[in-house]
Amino acid sequence: MTYTMPAEWELHERTWMAWPTSGYMGQSDSEDLNTARAAWSAVANAIIEFEPVTMVVDPRDLDGVAHWLDPRISVMTAELDDAWMRDMGPTFVRDHAGALHGVDWVFNGWGAQHWAKWDFDAQVAPQVLREAGVPAVDSTLVNEGGGIHVNGRGTLLATRTVQFDPF
Repeated sequence: MTYTMPAEWELHERTWMAWPTSGYMGQSDSEDLNTARAAWSAVANAIIEFEPVTMVVDPRDLDGVAHWLDPRISVMTAELDDAWMRDMGPTFVRDHAGALHGVDWVFNGWGAQHWAKWDFDAQVAPQVLREAGVPAVDSTLVNEGGGIHVNGRGTLLATRTVQFDPF
């Protein structure tokens, strides 16, 4: 089957984000973590004014997330290592009839970086797709969603360090 990835600026139904957890970018400093959470919540709280937002939150962080997020933001729980949903989450595509699907890439912590943990993050895409009720397109390709950009008309921009990394 052939799929088309819409351009990022095309209308979409929802924004998916992942909440910075204590493992975010290898940081354990609470000041750095709070800085990240302030940034993520500012983005989510701005987006909710225009479209639905779902924040994936690690169960360990569930109690404190209400302090940061607008109550209109949906929360989905899943264990997380990091917070880059665009990289670990599914890439939404459409089939020839226009039906929505999600590509579940193999996520390996940005090329199996020595500082990265990704056991939990590698499982986020299928969980998001189940929650959204969107069929998965399983891929054996190691990729991070942020490593590709399209214009929705056949042009692909790829990040060399992602697409040609030997890991």
